[in-house]
Amino acid sequence: MKQLTIRGFDDELADYIRRLARREGISLNRAVMRLVRRGADLDDSDADVIGASLDHLMGTWTVDEADAIDRALEDFSRIDEAMWK
Repeated sequence: MKQLTIRGFDDELADYIRRLARREGISLNRAVMRLVRRGADLDDSDADVIGASLDHLMGTWTVDEADAIDRALEDFSRIDEAMWK
């Protein structure tokens, strides 16, 4: 396995890495590797999760866009009782 020295972490990034490692119960090295692989789009941990292909869209709509989508979908929540007789 190759080794690479990375210098110049700012405080914000270093704190994030520490929090990630603590939260996940992993080493700092493993936390950095996880972030690097994710940043390089080499992270396939979500590949088997149903619906993961849309994860990049989560949280990307503005409030106005979300409201517009909700209005556009309102008709789909109405049931035509006559159609089901």
